[in-house]
Amino acid sequence: MNADHSYRRLYGVRGWTILAAFAAVIFIGFPVFNLAVGPDSTFHISAYWVTLLGKIMCFAIVAIAMDLVWGYAGILSLGHGLFFALGGYAFGMYLMRQIGSDGQYRQPMPDFMVFLDWKEFPWQWFNTDSFLWCAMLVVVVPGVLAYVFGFFAFRSRVKGVYFSIITQALTFAAMLLFFRNATGFGGNNGFTDFRRILDIPIATPQTRMALFAITGATLIGTLLLARWLVTSKFGRVLAAIRDAETRVMFCGYDTLHYKLFVWTLSAVLCGIAGALYVPQVGIINPSEMSPANSIEIAIWVAVGGRGTLAGAALGAGLVNGAKSFFTQAFPEYWLFFLGLLFILVTLFLPQGVLGLISKRKEHA
Repeated sequence: MNADHSYRRLYGVRGWTILAAFAAVIFIGFPVFNLAVGPDSTFHISAYWVTLLGKIMCFAIVAIAMDLVWGYAGILSLGHGLFFALGGYAFGMYLMRQIGSDGQYRQPMPDFMVFLDWKEFPWQWFNTDSFLWCAMLVVVVPGVLAYVFGFFAFRSRVKGVYFSIITQALTFAAMLLFFRNATGFGGNNGFTDFRRILDIPIATPQTRMALFAITGATLIGTLLLARWLVTSKFGRVLAAIRDAETRVMFCGYDTLHYKLFVWTLSAVLCGIAGALYVPQVGIINPSEMSPANSIEIAIWVAVGGRGTLAGAALGAGLVNGAKSFFTQAFPEYWLFFLGLLFILVTLFLPQGVLGLISKRKEHA
Protein backbone atom coordinates (compact mmCIF):
# COMPACT_ATOMS: atom_id res chain seq x y z
CA MET A 1 0.00 0.00 0.00
CA ASN A 2 1.56 3.27 -1.08
CA ALA A 3 1.84 6.33 1.16
CA ASP A 4 -0.80 8.31 -0.76
CA HIS A 5 -3.36 5.53 -0.36
CA SER A 6 -2.59 5.27 3.37
CA TYR A 7 -2.97 9.02 3.67
CA ARG A 8 -6.40 8.95 2.00
CA ARG A 9 -7.57 5.88 3.88
CA LEU A 10 -6.72 7.39 7.25
CA TYR A 11 -8.84 10.48 6.84
CA GLY A 12 -9.36 11.61 3.25
CA VAL A 13 -8.67 15.05 1.84
CA ARG A 14 -11.67 16.68 3.51
CA GLY A 15 -10.80 15.17 6.89
CA TRP A 16 -7.19 16.33 6.71
CA THR A 17 -8.34 19.81 5.70
CA ILE A 18 -10.64 20.08 8.71
CA LEU A 19 -7.91 18.74 10.98
CA ALA A 20 -5.41 21.27 9.60
CA ALA A 21 -7.89 24.11 10.15
CA PHE A 22 -8.45 22.97 13.73
CA ALA A 23 -4.67 22.81 14.31
CA ALA A 24 -4.28 26.33 12.92
CA VAL A 25 -6.92 27.64 15.33
CA ILE A 26 -5.33 25.87 18.30
CA PHE A 27 -1.65 26.53 17.60
CA ILE A 28 -1.86 29.91 15.87
CA GLY A 29 -5.23 31.57 16.39
CA PHE A 30 -5.63 31.18 20.14
CA PRO A 31 -2.01 32.00 21.08
CA VAL A 32 -2.02 35.14 18.93
CA PHE A 33 -5.39 36.47 20.07
CA ASN A 34 -4.76 35.58 23.70
CA LEU A 35 -1.12 36.61 24.17
CA ALA A 36 -0.37 39.13 21.41
CA VAL A 37 -3.71 40.96 21.26
CA GLY A 38 -4.34 43.21 24.26
CA PRO A 39 -7.34 42.72 26.58
CA ASP A 40 -8.83 46.02 25.41
CA SER A 41 -9.17 44.71 21.86
CA THR A 42 -12.41 43.24 20.51
CA PHE A 43 -10.40 40.32 19.12
CA HIS A 44 -8.78 39.39 22.44
CA ILE A 45 -9.47 35.84 23.63
CA SER A 46 -9.74 35.85 27.41
CA ALA A 47 -8.26 33.33 29.82
CA TYR A 48 -11.81 32.09 30.47
CA TRP A 49 -12.19 30.88 26.89
CA VAL A 50 -8.71 29.35 26.89
CA THR A 51 -9.55 27.36 30.01
CA LEU A 52 -13.01 26.41 28.78
CA LEU A 53 -11.82 25.13 25.41
CA GLY A 54 -8.85 23.39 27.04
CA LYS A 55 -11.26 21.59 29.36
CA ILE A 56 -13.55 20.62 26.46
CA MET A 57 -10.58 19.25 24.51
CA CYS A 58 -9.75 17.02 27.50
CA PHE A 59 -13.33 15.77 27.46
CA ALA A 60 -13.07 15.20 23.69
CA ILE A 61 -10.10 12.87 24.30
CA VAL A 62 -12.23 10.93 26.79
CA ALA A 63 -15.10 10.77 24.29
CA ILE A 64 -12.82 9.32 21.61
CA ALA A 65 -11.51 6.78 24.12
CA MET A 66 -15.09 5.86 24.99
CA ASP A 67 -16.02 5.56 21.31
CA LEU A 68 -13.19 3.08 20.77
CA VAL A 69 -14.68 0.61 23.23
CA TRP A 70 -18.38 1.36 22.73
CA GLY A 71 -18.67 2.41 19.11
CA TYR A 72 -16.19 -0.07 17.65
CA ALA A 73 -16.02 -2.96 20.16
CA GLY A 74 -19.59 -2.79 21.46
CA ILE A 75 -18.46 -2.49 25.10
CA LEU A 76 -20.59 0.08 26.93
CA SER A 77 -18.62 1.34 29.92
CA LEU A 78 -20.29 3.41 32.62
CA GLY A 79 -17.06 3.78 34.57
CA HIS A 80 -14.71 5.73 32.32
CA GLY A 81 -14.89 8.69 34.69
CA LEU A 82 -12.82 6.59 37.10
CA PHE A 83 -9.88 6.31 34.70
CA PHE A 84 -10.11 10.03 33.95
CA ALA A 85 -10.03 10.86 37.66
CA LEU A 86 -7.17 8.47 38.41
CA GLY A 87 -5.03 10.19 35.80
CA GLY A 88 -5.96 13.52 37.33
CA TYR A 89 -5.09 12.39 40.84
CA ALA A 90 -1.78 10.87 39.72
CA PHE A 91 -0.66 14.17 38.21
CA GLY A 92 -2.36 16.15 40.97
CA MET A 93 0.01 14.60 43.51
CA TYR A 94 2.93 16.08 41.62
CA LEU A 95 1.23 19.48 41.49
CA MET A 96 0.58 19.33 45.23
CA ARG A 97 4.26 18.56 45.88
CA GLN A 98 5.19 21.54 43.70
CA ILE A 99 3.39 23.84 46.15
CA GLY A 100 6.19 23.15 48.61
CA SER A 101 6.00 25.40 51.68
CA ASP A 102 3.77 28.00 50.02
CA GLY A 103 0.58 26.50 51.40
CA GLN A 104 -1.58 28.01 54.12
CA TYR A 105 0.34 26.29 56.91
CA ARG A 106 3.79 26.98 55.42
CA GLN A 107 4.77 23.33 55.76
CA PRO A 108 6.49 21.10 53.17
CA MET A 109 3.46 18.78 53.17
CA PRO A 110 0.07 19.52 51.54
CA ASP A 111 -2.30 21.52 53.73
CA PHE A 112 -4.80 18.68 54.19
CA MET A 113 -2.04 16.45 55.61
CA VAL A 114 -0.95 19.17 58.01
CA PHE A 115 -4.58 19.68 59.07
CA LEU A 116 -4.91 15.95 59.77
CA ASP A 117 -1.65 16.09 61.76
CA TRP A 118 0.19 13.63 59.54
CA LYS A 119 3.93 13.59 60.10
CA GLU A 120 5.01 11.89 56.87
CA PHE A 121 3.74 11.15 53.40
CA PRO A 122 1.68 7.94 52.91
CA TRP A 123 3.25 5.16 50.84
CA GLN A 124 1.28 6.05 47.71
CA TRP A 125 2.97 9.46 47.67
CA PHE A 126 6.39 7.86 47.15
CA ASN A 127 8.56 9.87 44.73
CA THR A 128 5.62 12.08 43.72
CA ASP A 129 7.89 15.12 43.66
CA SER A 130 9.24 13.68 40.39
CA PHE A 131 7.48 14.83 37.21
CA LEU A 132 8.52 11.74 35.25
CA TRP A 133 7.37 9.37 37.99
CA CYS A 134 3.91 10.97 38.17
CA ALA A 135 3.69 11.09 34.38
CA MET A 136 4.29 7.35 34.43
CA LEU A 137 1.60 6.89 37.09
CA VAL A 138 -0.85 8.76 34.86
CA VAL A 139 -0.50 5.95 32.32
CA VAL A 140 0.22 2.95 34.55
CA VAL A 141 -2.46 3.32 37.24
CA PRO A 142 -5.52 3.52 34.93
CA GLY A 143 -3.92 1.02 32.54
CA VAL A 144 -3.19 -1.64 35.17
CA LEU A 145 -6.61 -1.26 36.81
CA ALA A 146 -8.33 -1.54 33.43
CA TYR A 147 -6.22 -4.51 32.41
CA VAL A 148 -6.89 -6.48 35.62
CA PHE A 149 -10.59 -5.64 35.67
CA GLY A 150 -11.01 -6.30 31.95
CA PHE A 151 -9.09 -9.57 32.06
CA PHE A 152 -11.40 -11.14 34.61
CA ALA A 153 -14.56 -9.57 33.17
CA PHE A 154 -13.88 -10.56 29.55
CA ARG A 155 -12.55 -14.00 30.48
CA SER A 156 -15.79 -14.59 32.38
CA ARG A 157 -17.75 -13.51 29.28
CA VAL A 158 -19.39 -10.64 31.13
CA LYS A 159 -20.96 -8.39 28.53
CA GLY A 160 -23.89 -6.12 27.75
CA VAL A 161 -25.80 -4.46 30.54
CA TYR A 162 -24.08 -6.62 33.16
CA PHE A 163 -20.67 -5.25 32.19
CA SER A 164 -22.04 -1.70 32.25
CA ILE A 165 -23.46 -2.15 35.75
CA ILE A 166 -20.20 -3.63 37.06
CA THR A 167 -18.17 -0.70 35.67
CA GLN A 168 -20.60 1.72 37.28
CA ALA A 169 -20.27 -0.10 40.60
CA LEU A 170 -16.47 0.06 40.28
CA THR A 171 -16.38 3.82 39.84
CA PHE A 172 -18.91 4.32 42.65
CA ALA A 173 -16.82 2.22 45.04
CA ALA A 174 -13.69 4.19 44.09
CA MET A 175 -15.53 7.46 44.68
CA LEU A 176 -16.51 6.37 48.19
CA LEU A 177 -12.93 5.30 48.87
CA PHE A 178 -11.45 8.62 47.74
CA PHE A 179 -13.96 10.57 49.83
CA ARG A 180 -12.29 9.15 52.97
CA ASN A 181 -9.55 11.30 54.47
CA ALA A 182 -7.61 8.19 55.48
CA THR A 183 -7.08 7.30 51.81
CA GLY A 184 -4.56 10.13 51.55
CA PHE A 185 -6.03 12.04 48.62
CA GLY A 186 -7.59 15.06 50.29
CA GLY A 187 -11.02 13.63 51.06
CA ASN A 188 -14.00 15.72 49.94
CA ASN A 189 -11.88 18.63 48.78
CA GLY A 190 -9.37 16.61 46.79
CA PHE A 191 -6.40 18.56 45.40
CA THR A 192 -6.44 22.26 44.59
CA ASP A 193 -4.50 25.51 44.99
CA PHE A 194 -1.85 24.45 42.49
CA ARG A 195 1.02 26.91 42.10
CA ARG A 196 3.68 25.52 39.76
CA ILE A 197 4.47 22.87 37.21
CA LEU A 198 8.13 22.05 36.55
CA ASP A 199 8.84 25.02 38.85
CA ILE A 200 7.02 27.32 36.38
CA PRO A 201 4.02 29.32 37.74
CA ILE A 202 0.77 27.87 36.41
CA ALA A 203 -1.23 31.09 36.60
CA THR A 204 0.77 32.94 33.93
CA PRO A 205 -0.89 33.35 30.50
CA GLN A 206 2.12 31.72 28.81
CA THR A 207 1.89 28.57 30.94
CA ARG A 208 -1.85 28.31 30.43
CA MET A 209 -1.41 28.67 26.70
CA ALA A 210 1.31 26.01 26.71
CA LEU A 211 -1.03 23.60 28.53
CA PHE A 212 -3.77 24.50 26.06
CA ALA A 213 -1.52 23.77 23.07
CA ILE A 214 -0.30 20.47 24.57
CA THR A 215 -3.92 19.44 25.10
CA GLY A 216 -4.75 20.33 21.50
CA ALA A 217 -1.78 18.31 20.22
CA THR A 218 -2.83 15.35 22.39
CA LEU A 219 -6.38 15.53 21.06
CA ILE A 220 -5.15 15.50 17.46
CA GLY A 221 -2.74 12.66 18.23
CA THR A 222 -5.50 10.67 19.94
CA LEU A 223 -7.81 11.16 16.98
CA LEU A 224 -5.15 10.06 14.48
CA LEU A 225 -4.15 7.05 16.59
CA ALA A 226 -7.76 5.95 17.02
CA ARG A 227 -8.50 6.46 13.32
CA TRP A 228 -5.45 4.45 12.31
CA LEU A 229 -6.47 1.69 14.70
CA VAL A 230 -10.08 1.35 13.53
CA THR A 231 -9.16 1.41 9.84
CA SER A 232 -6.61 -1.37 10.29
CA LYS A 233 -7.23 -5.11 10.37
CA PHE A 234 -7.41 -4.82 14.15
CA GLY A 235 -10.30 -2.36 13.81
CA ARG A 236 -12.16 -4.64 11.41
CA VAL A 237 -11.86 -7.51 13.88
CA LEU A 238 -13.14 -5.20 16.64
CA ALA A 239 -16.19 -4.31 14.55
CA ALA A 240 -16.78 -8.01 13.89
CA ILE A 241 -16.61 -8.71 17.63
CA ARG A 242 -19.14 -5.96 18.21
CA ASP A 243 -21.55 -7.40 15.64
CA ALA A 244 -21.09 -11.15 16.15
CA GLU A 245 -18.47 -12.19 18.70
CA THR A 246 -19.36 -15.87 18.58
CA ARG A 247 -18.72 -16.05 14.84
CA VAL A 248 -15.36 -14.32 15.29
CA MET A 249 -14.38 -16.93 17.89
CA PHE A 250 -15.39 -19.72 15.51
CA CYS A 251 -13.08 -18.15 12.91
CA GLY A 252 -10.16 -18.72 15.28
CA TYR A 253 -9.68 -15.26 16.79
CA ASP A 254 -9.03 -14.85 20.51
CA THR A 255 -11.54 -12.08 21.22
CA LEU A 256 -10.30 -11.68 24.80
CA HIS A 257 -7.00 -10.15 23.66
CA TYR A 258 -8.67 -7.78 21.21
CA LYS A 259 -11.17 -6.48 23.75
CA LEU A 260 -8.60 -6.31 26.51
CA PHE A 261 -6.19 -4.27 24.40
CA VAL A 262 -8.71 -1.67 23.27
CA TRP A 263 -10.22 -1.49 26.77
CA THR A 264 -6.81 -0.85 28.38
CA LEU A 265 -5.82 1.65 25.69
CA SER A 266 -9.09 3.52 26.24
CA ALA A 267 -8.42 3.72 29.98
CA VAL A 268 -4.88 5.04 29.40
CA LEU A 269 -6.19 7.77 27.07
CA CYS A 270 -8.70 8.79 29.75
CA GLY A 271 -5.90 8.97 32.32
CA ILE A 272 -3.85 11.25 30.05
CA ALA A 273 -6.90 13.47 29.54
CA GLY A 274 -7.36 13.67 33.31
CA ALA A 275 -3.73 14.70 33.79
CA LEU A 276 -4.13 17.52 31.24
CA TYR A 277 -7.44 18.58 32.79
CA VAL A 278 -6.21 19.11 36.36
CA PRO A 279 -3.63 21.91 35.90
CA GLN A 280 -5.97 23.83 33.58
CA VAL A 281 -9.08 23.63 35.76
CA GLY A 282 -7.17 23.82 39.04
CA ILE A 283 -8.92 21.09 41.01
CA ILE A 284 -9.52 17.35 41.18
CA ASN A 285 -11.83 15.74 43.72
CA PRO A 286 -13.84 12.49 44.10
CA SER A 287 -16.89 13.99 42.37
CA GLU A 288 -15.08 13.33 39.07
CA MET A 289 -15.63 9.62 39.81
CA SER A 290 -19.37 10.09 40.14
CA PRO A 291 -21.34 7.50 38.13
CA ALA A 292 -23.31 10.43 36.66
CA ASN A 293 -20.10 11.74 35.08
CA SER A 294 -19.45 8.40 33.41
CA ILE A 295 -23.01 8.29 32.09
CA GLU A 296 -22.49 11.78 30.72
CA ILE A 297 -19.46 10.53 28.78
CA ALA A 298 -21.68 7.97 27.06
CA ILE A 299 -24.12 10.77 26.22
CA TRP A 300 -21.33 12.77 24.53
CA VAL A 301 -20.62 9.84 22.24
CA ALA A 302 -24.30 9.19 21.52
CA VAL A 303 -24.96 12.84 20.71
CA GLY A 304 -21.98 13.20 18.40
CA GLY A 305 -22.29 9.85 16.70
CA ARG A 306 -21.26 6.48 18.03
CA GLY A 307 -18.63 4.75 15.92
CA THR A 308 -17.35 7.91 14.23
CA LEU A 309 -14.50 9.18 16.50
CA ALA A 310 -14.78 12.75 15.18
CA GLY A 311 -18.46 12.64 16.10
CA ALA A 312 -17.58 11.62 19.65
CA ALA A 313 -15.26 14.62 19.97
CA LEU A 314 -17.96 16.85 18.46
CA GLY A 315 -20.51 15.50 20.93
CA ALA A 316 -18.21 16.30 23.86
CA GLY A 317 -17.88 19.86 22.58
CA LEU A 318 -21.61 20.36 22.00
CA VAL A 319 -22.76 18.89 25.31
CA ASN A 320 -20.13 20.64 27.42
CA GLY A 321 -20.68 23.92 25.58
CA ALA A 322 -24.38 23.64 26.39
CA LYS A 323 -23.50 22.70 29.97
CA SER A 324 -21.39 25.84 30.40
CA PHE A 325 -24.31 27.93 29.16
CA PHE A 326 -27.05 26.23 31.17
CA THR A 327 -25.10 26.02 34.44
CA GLN A 328 -24.64 29.79 34.30
CA ALA A 329 -27.99 30.89 32.88
CA PHE A 330 -30.34 28.14 34.12
CA PRO A 331 -28.42 25.91 36.54
CA GLU A 332 -31.54 24.20 37.90
CA TYR A 333 -32.57 22.99 34.44
CA TRP A 334 -29.29 21.48 33.23
CA LEU A 335 -30.00 17.88 34.25
CA PHE A 336 -33.48 18.07 32.71
CA PHE A 337 -31.98 19.35 29.47
CA LEU A 338 -29.33 16.61 29.48
CA GLY A 339 -31.95 13.90 29.98
CA LEU A 340 -34.16 15.37 27.26
CA LEU A 341 -31.19 15.59 24.91
CA PHE A 342 -30.37 11.93 25.40
CA ILE A 343 -33.98 10.88 24.78
CA LEU A 344 -34.26 12.99 21.62
CA VAL A 345 -30.97 11.70 20.24
CA THR A 346 -31.95 8.10 20.97
CA LEU A 347 -35.35 8.48 19.27
CA PHE A 348 -34.57 10.78 16.36
CA LEU A 349 -30.79 10.77 15.87
CA PRO A 350 -29.58 7.19 16.41
CA GLN A 351 -26.41 8.01 14.45
CA GLY A 352 -25.85 11.30 16.27
CA VAL A 353 -25.20 14.77 14.93
CA LEU A 354 -22.44 13.62 12.59
CA GLY A 355 -24.74 10.99 11.14
CA LEU A 356 -27.38 13.65 10.49
CA ILE A 357 -24.83 15.85 8.72
CA SER A 358 -23.70 12.90 6.56
CA LYS A 359 -27.29 12.07 5.60
CA ARG A 360 -28.00 15.65 4.55
CA LYS A 361 -24.87 15.67 2.39
CA GLU A 362 -25.99 12.45 0.72
CA HIS A 363 -29.42 13.92 -0.12
CA ALA A 364 -28.00 17.26 -1.22
